Amino acid sequence: MEFETVIGLEVHVQLNTETKLFCSCPTSFNEQENINTCPTCLALPGALPTVNREAVHKAIQFGKSVNAKINKTSKFDRKNYFYPDSPSAYQISQFYQPVVENGILNITGKQINIVRAHLEADAGKSIHEYDGSKVDLNRAGTPLLEIVTAPDMRSSDEAIEYLKKLHSIIRYINISDANMQEGSFRCDANVSIRPKGDDKLYTRVEIKNINSFRFIQKAIEFEVERQREAWLDGVYSRDVWQETRLYDSAKNETRSMRSKEEASDYRYFPEPDLLDIELSDEVINLYSQIPELPDQKAERFQKELGLSEYNSIVISSSIELARYFEDLIQFGASSKMATTWLTVELLGRLNKLNLDISQTPINSQKLSDLIKAIDSNTISGKAGKDVLDYLFENQISVSEAIKRLGLEQISDDSSILSIIDNVIAQNSNKVAEYRSGKDKLFGFFVGQVMKLSGGSANPQKVNDLLKSRL
Repeated sequence: MEFETVIGLEVHVQLNTETKLFCSCPTSFNEQENINTCPTCLALPGALPTVNREAVHKAIQFGKSVNAKINKTSKFDRKNYFYPDSPSAYQISQFYQPVVENGILNITGKQINIVRAHLEADAGKSIHEYDGSKVDLNRAGTPLLEIVTAPDMRSSDEAIEYLKKLHSIIRYINISDANMQEGSFRCDANVSIRPKGDDKLYTRVEIKNINSFRFIQKAIEFEVERQREAWLDGVYSRDVWQETRLYDSAKNETRSMRSKEEASDYRYFPEPDLLDIELSDEVINLYSQIPELPDQKAERFQKELGLSEYNSIVISSSIELARYFEDLIQFGASSKMATTWLTVELLGRLNKLNLDISQTPINSQKLSDLIKAIDSNTISGKAGKDVLDYLFENQISVSEAIKRLGLEQISDDSSILSIIDNVIAQNSNKVAEYRSGKDKLFGFFVGQVMKLSGGSANPQKVNDLLKSRL
């Protein structure tokens, strides 16, 4: 029996405002516990919230980046539930009328519908230690934008492609640092299966708060297999029910956390302490001015710089990578060489060290200098790889690295001819064979010249001058 996977995603993005959603406490990360708090985010009696307009502006920017509808009037609602790290025992969110609705995000071969993106206040953080549990409320009240898709994805690969594209857009428009390790970009995955050809939506399971693309993919794949086995064993109705599950990365499994609440369980009602958000055309237009997005940048790279579709997508997938590439071009590197040395040589070395482009020890100016040294025949491409390796370990200039390694390429005719004449004198028998028609011996002479030059002779000049001498 064949099954189809059905996936919908909810992503919580922590907005990079200076202050919290409903008070003026800072949102700075990694501070002493409970220091960034006030009567409002501690939900003390009589303290009233005020909406952070910058959070609203960032929500508008996101809406425009996914071609969504921006509601001129949006409202806050009170979502009632008790968690130890939620001091108010409710969450101020947007349920009935969010600020953003009906957006789209394109991935390979299909369109993912974004049903809504709404503002809400984050909870605090529970800290579990050997001597008990503690609560840090520094994060309580931090502005979140929750982005909810329709159940449009049919595999873990599609889910990850969507998430990476969404992550990239958020970084491009700079509404969040989207740091997954620090919890600025968190994903809940709603997963179900159904027999192939069936249009019905069956029981969905929510996998909560996963903070890496690799773990999200593994969690979805485990859950799909768990549900498939339950269906085939005839215990689907017993073992698969609407619940929230946690993913254990050490055991690569999902575990039941609690039954999944329906909207009615939260007793939503309009937030009595906040007025509606009214957006004028002027405000919407002002915050609709967004920078060039990944798809647009990739298209420009192809049209203006002649990049292949594949390379343009790779380079534009990350704002840091795109900026690095654009800097290489600005510093004088050719687009073809910049593409190769960035995507193959530099990224290859960074991947082996488990680093990303923001952590590279080679800045764009230095890599551009290296590329120009190769283009000008100061060093060969092979020597350039040795220089790049050396620069990873030594904070020096490209020219200094070339000198230390003794890799400067010999390009003047007289020096190369001197080496060629030496090789010809030492191999008179082979010269005679070559001149009698054994053309394949040419490679032998090239190899001897390169060997005598220590690999530093300009290969093209060696070929040209050797042919002339022979």
